[in-house]
Amino acid sequence: MRMSQFFLPTLKETPAEAQVVSHRLMLRAGMIRQTSAGIYAWLPLGWRVLQKVAQIVREEQDRAGAQEMLMPTIQSADLWKQSGRYEAYGKEMLRITDRHDREMLYGPTNEEMITDIFKTFVKSYKDLPKNLYHIQWKFRDEIRPRFGLMRGREFLMKDNYSFDLDVEGAKLSYRRMFLAYLRTFARMGIKAIPMRADTGPIGGDLSHEFIILAETGESQVFCDRRWLELDVLAEAPAPDSDLKEFFDRYTSIYAATEEMHDAAKAPADLVTARGIEVGHIFYFGKKYSQPMEAIVAGPDGQPVTVEMGSYGIGVSRVVAAIIEASHDEQGIIWPEPVAPFKLAIVNLKVDDAECSRVCEDLYARLTGAKVEVLYDDRNERPGAKFADMDLIGVPWQLTVGPRGLKAGVVELKRRATGEKLELSVEDALARVMA
Repeated sequence: MRMSQFFLPTLKETPAEAQVVSHRLMLRAGMIRQTSAGIYAWLPLGWRVLQKVAQIVREEQDRAGAQEMLMPTIQSADLWKQSGRYEAYGKEMLRITDRHDREMLYGPTNEEMITDIFKTFVKSYKDLPKNLYHIQWKFRDEIRPRFGLMRGREFLMKDNYSFDLDVEGAKLSYRRMFLAYLRTFARMGIKAIPMRADTGPIGGDLSHEFIILAETGESQVFCDRRWLELDVLAEAPAPDSDLKEFFDRYTSIYAATEEMHDAAKAPADLVTARGIEVGHIFYFGKKYSQPMEAIVAGPDGQPVTVEMGSYGIGVSRVVAAIIEASHDEQGIIWPEPVAPFKLAIVNLKVDDAECSRVCEDLYARLTGAKVEVLYDDRNERPGAKFADMDLIGVPWQLTVGPRGLKAGVVELKRRATGEKLELSVEDALARVMA
């Protein structure tokens, strides 16, 4: 993408309404624009990151055996009345009446709808287990939306739902999702720590929050220092037979939110930090399947009410949380797996024929090799170009200028560390490709 053509409305000054780091940087980097209280439009740079995050989530859900579908944002109030949650949910639910006076709502979550879909089609234990997910916009009418995407009203969420014949099957589904979540966040280049949690209005008796540590986090958390050294992708088991051992080992390492913290059980080498919740998983048994009559015929022909769990990741919230955990005074530092572009080419003098020739050649070769490149071909001062590149956080910056070319080199900078190397064009290309 040529920066002269890219819609990237960066800001030099921090908007007055932005109170937290992610909100400030997302506005300044031209990732989002607020359209009303707690509701944001995703501009091209932000949308690229959001899609990267969603794709990793999708791949790990598929790997864990979940199947993707898509449910509507508008739901019938009748489903929620059947489960008993319509009145209990509170004013966060946006209630709507259509032209035929039917009571509707903008879905804050999908337990009722997916249970209704499931029970319509699944009638026998032979069709179990099932795990269905979608990535969909949700709406919760927060009384005081603030902190940008950290506490907005509209947000993108992955939610999925498991259906099993018995408790053991349901717990296996829960362990699969526990592993899938650890893998998901590790693949994004961030460490998310699972912490035993209260189930809240979702219900149930087994639940874990997944927390990213960040100095600007919204809540106090406590964890064993070993969490900072674990390599989930290296240790993740493949067969289900090893899942219980993995789950038991990981859940036995101390990690707790402030509400669940027990100082008497905490290890000596305890880390106290701030954290941001990015995912939550629940096993709640028959809480929804019973009132909504999600029943299958068991092996003996007798009716069995299925066991359920639900699993959520705040996809849009993850984008903000990554920024909260990974930034400096200059701007965002994207982990490579979720970065909007892998590399930025910075042309220091666009009216210099040799500079532009080398930059055009680099751009063509890299895009031809399927490397995501942002080419800064604007007629701007070098200082402005460097400031924008650091602000938007592209992991690698390749700077081409007349002085360097005369010496036969270009400069390759790694955004995360600030390390700079002077390399030949071919060596710089090889380094980026690697």
